[in-house]
Amino acid sequence: MFKSIKTSVVALILVSAAIIAHAQKKITEGTLTYGLEYKLTDEQKAAMGGQEPPAEVKVKFNNGLTKIEMEQGPALISIISDNNEKTGLILVDVPIAQKQYAVKQTKADVETALAGMGKYTDFKATGEKQTIAGYNAEKYTYKDDKGGSHELWATKDLDLPNVGAQSYFPGLAAFPVKYTVTQRGIETTNTLKSISEAKVGAISIAVPTGYEETTMQALMSMGGGE
Repeated sequence: MFKSIKTSVVALILVSAAIIAHAQKKITEGTLTYGLEYKLTDEQKAAMGGQEPPAEVKVKFNNGLTKIEMEQGPALISIISDNNEKTGLILVDVPIAQKQYAVKQTKADVETALAGMGKYTDFKATGEKQTIAGYNAEKYTYKDDKGGSHELWATKDLDLPNVGAQSYFPGLAAFPVKYTVTQRGIETTNTLKSISEAKVGAISIAVPTGYEETTMQALMSMGGGE
């Protein structure tokens, strides 16, 4: 029942994206919509059991809190992050089984996940520009802690709260609108498609009433995952 949760969680964590930018338009609440492209090995595709990973994801944000919701098989998955405190909550609702599970993510859990992605430094603007999601974007180059070189696109047209990618790209004084990250062997390119300023309401990190608290390991074992 939960066999595909691991892939969903990885994809969702990657796109909880936004950065503190000192720019023109300030938005404190709304929804970010990202397009997702993957580079998957045959083994990774086989592990997904024939299911396609999501091609798009919406990230609701209210100041430093974000919420991502997705259907994966019979499960409805929500990932809530407090990016200021670096804690999180994963909710899994399986209506057909009348089961609801909650997995708390401590600061240590979040730091471990980020450490697995490596450290990025030496951001340099290239002067190459294009429009992405209606915003003026510029290409930046940067390096990882293994000596590898990378590039991303970012804009200074926006001023958003701390909703994620600041942790991925500390030192980048712009909001990333197209970037690629690899986590647990899955390479994903995230491209901003739009930003809605419609109110999303309060986002809470508290476990809702009726949800059974468990661990990610226990949740994965329900579907034979690791």
